[in-house]
Amino acid sequence: MLIELIRSVNKKLKMNDFLETNDIKRFLSLLDKSERIVLTCHVHPDGDAIGSTLGLMHLFRDLGKHATVVVPDTPPRSLRFLPDFNEIAVYTRHDPYCSRLIEESDLIICCDFNTSSRQDHLAPLINSAKSIKILIDHHEEPDMNCELQFSYPEMSSTCELVFRIIAACGFYSDLNHNSATCLLTGLITDTQNFTVNCRNNDIYEILAKLMDKGADKRKIIEECIKACSYWSLKLKSHALSDKLEIFPSHRCGLITINKDELAEYKYEKGDTEGLVNEPLNIRGMVYSVFMREDSDCIKVSCRSKYEFPVSQICKDLFNGGGHRMAAGGEYYGSLEECRNLFINHIKDYDSFIPKKLEKLEIN
Repeated sequence: MLIELIRSVNKKLKMNDFLETNDIKRFLSLLDKSERIVLTCHVHPDGDAIGSTLGLMHLFRDLGKHATVVVPDTPPRSLRFLPDFNEIAVYTRHDPYCSRLIEESDLIICCDFNTSSRQDHLAPLINSAKSIKILIDHHEEPDMNCELQFSYPEMSSTCELVFRIIAACGFYSDLNHNSATCLLTGLITDTQNFTVNCRNNDIYEILAKLMDKGADKRKIIEECIKACSYWSLKLKSHALSDKLEIFPSHRCGLITINKDELAEYKYEKGDTEGLVNEPLNIRGMVYSVFMREDSDCIKVSCRSKYEFPVSQICKDLFNGGGHRMAAGGEYYGSLEECRNLFINHIKDYDSFIPKKLEKLEIN
């Protein structure tokens, strides 16, 4: 079987020429020798993390492997429509079961994170596992101890990278409707429906090929971008109407939400998904910061336009990082202290604001 798979590398799609052939052969070799595969991702998993792990799970099962997805904590309900979402093993809810899956695995594939700390309490279990580990990720500066790494920060999403690896391995013909749906979900969510991180035109060819496999773009957008609960809509309306602060000279919008407000609007995980993007719809806005008070820390999310490096802000101030225009971090202290820290340093990043921009349209 391995010989046939390696030969299939020569039949890869042209878009995968940048992948190292030796890496693909190594991937195929490790996959061929494995029987029990665990796919895992970062804490607070999003569409790209769940899409890439579930997408590979469906493919590997069709190839005759025992494949499961183990995640650090509960994924957002907006992703419940994904095929076999209910089979995801959540470490915070099923510790013994997740531990057994990891201990019995012979191959662990780490998707959509670049450092072990991004797995929170699951990290020690993954790190101590004797299984061979592979990294598939699109974040900058990977710091993982893996036998094989596919690290390409230029990718729009981990799901895009996964598709390219699948095509390079000659597995495109084995890709089914379920895998395609999961991969397209990650592609759509990480690109905000193909509005950011789409510099390479190959991404539209990937979109077409996933749709050819039966992925329903309209349904995915409806389920994971548009649809929300009544209370989620109320919370977002409150955030934009009452909690949005604008700093005109810095071209920045800031939203802060405390625990009392989350309780008042019956917050459930995923209810604030996409909120950080809303201030960027204001003409002339360059970047947006969202701070949410969780039980143990302040979660910080940042988004930007015009190549403004919000990843640097998250790295400098909030023990985080990510992509240049989409990043996040955490602050251990009060929400007010977190807000003040950012405001006190906001001027430090003015040099990254483009010189010639349209007027910021606010009163």
